[in-house]
Amino acid sequence: MEFEAIKMDGLGNDFVIIDQRLNNLILSNDQILKICDRNFIGCDQLIYLNESQNADGEITFFNSDGSRSDACGNGTRCVAYLLGIEKNKKEVEIIVSSKKLYSKIFDDKDVETKIGAPSLEWSKIPLTSNLDTKNLSLGLLDIDGKEIRGAIAVNVGNPHIIFFCNDIERIDLKKHGPSIENHEIFPEKCNVTIAQKINEYHYKIKVWERGAGLTKACGTAACATAVAANLNSLKNSETKIEFSTGILNIFIDDETNIRMRAVSYTHLTLPTSDLV
Repeated sequence: MEFEAIKMDGLGNDFVIIDQRLNNLILSNDQILKICDRNFIGCDQLIYLNESQNADGEITFFNSDGSRSDACGNGTRCVAYLLGIEKNKKEVEIIVSSKKLYSKIFDDKDVETKIGAPSLEWSKIPLTSNLDTKNLSLGLLDIDGKEIRGAIAVNVGNPHIIFFCNDIERIDLKKHGPSIENHEIFPEKCNVTIAQKINEYHYKIKVWERGAGLTKACGTAACATAVAANLNSLKNSETKIEFSTGILNIFIDDETNIRMRAVSYTHLTLPTSDLV
C-alpha cells in the first residue's frame, strides 16, 4: 500500500496527516500503530482530513495506541494552516467530532483556533459519579514522596485532570500518568497535566495524553490548564502555557470561549509504503 502523508507539528506535538480527499484509505488498527511507531514514521496522533459540505474540511484523530480521540487543539491548528494555504484563506472552518471550529491564520505560520466553552460538570467530563470537579480527591507523589492532592477536572472537547504543584520537574509523570489516565472515576479515561505557576498569567506544564503517553505539547491540555488556573476570573483572561518546546497563548473571552494561538510547522510530504 502506497499513499502520501504530511508530517506536521505544533510546538513538538507531532502528527501524520492523511488527506482522505485524495487517498480514501481504510487503515487497520495495526497499520495506524505502525505509522505512529517512531521506528517507522512516528507521531503523537494520526489525522484523517476529509471533505465536508459544511466547512473547509472535517478531521478525525487517532492516538498513537490506535484509539480514537475526540479533540486535538494542536492538530486542528496544523490542519487549519494546510487548508488556509490550499484555499488561500485567512480564516477556515473545520468539523471536529460534529462540532465546527474556527481558525485564523496569521503570518509566519501563526495559527489561532477557537475551541469553544469548557465544561466542569461532572457528567460532561465525564466522571462515574457526582464528584467535585474543582477539588478531586486524587493524588500523586513527587520524587520526595510528598503527596499532591486537589486536582481539577475540565472538559475542553476531551477530558483533562490538572494537578498544580511547586515544581513539575519533581514529579515523574511517566510513572504516575498511566494510573491517573485509567483511574476508575474516568469512564473514558483522561489526559493528565501537572502545572507549575510562574506568575498569575504564566504556567509551565507537562502532559500525559490519553492514548499517546508523554507528549512534548498538548493544545487542549493548555486550554484546560488555563481554565483551571482562572476559575475565579475565567472571563477575559489571557494565559501563557509553557511547554519545553515553546509557549501556547490561551485567551478566554467574555462568553468563556477559548482561543489558542501558536506556530505550526510543516516538515515534509511523505510517500508512505511498506504497510502490511
